[in-house]
Amino acid sequence: MQIDLDHFTPYLSLTGGVLIGLAALLLLLLNGRVMGISGIMGGLVSPGMEPGDRSWRLVFVIGVILGPFLVMQMTGDAIEIRPAASGFWLMASGLIIGLGTAIGSGCTSGHGICGMARLSIRSIVAVMIFMASAVVTVGLVRHVF
Repeated sequence: MQIDLDHFTPYLSLTGGVLIGLAALLLLLLNGRVMGISGIMGGLVSPGMEPGDRSWRLVFVIGVILGPFLVMQMTGDAIEIRPAASGFWLMASGLIIGLGTAIGSGCTSGHGICGMARLSIRSIVAVMIFMASAVVTVGLVRHVF
């Protein structure tokens, strides 16, 4: 994944951040749920989930998938998706991330957006570990491997 700094605008980033925060706040206020994609996906595929609980999760995931396509239609700009690794490394990375979110009781969005907004110490520590791991991983991938 490449960050397009030529077209970066603080206003678009701010707008995106506000919309994500608003979505998280609405989900918490209207549904009593914390917005974290790992928990939402985990609840979607776990057996024994109530049908009503499963349906909001499905709508959320569909929205996450369709959102970029809607933005492309509205702006006329194509969103370029280029995986930074091959199939094996993507699957291995996904497995490691899945294990990490299970061990950490949440993912970057849950801890970083919702947990830190609620001043959760556990989420602040988790995000610090996420960020440190990301820095080390990028350093290893770019300079060692």
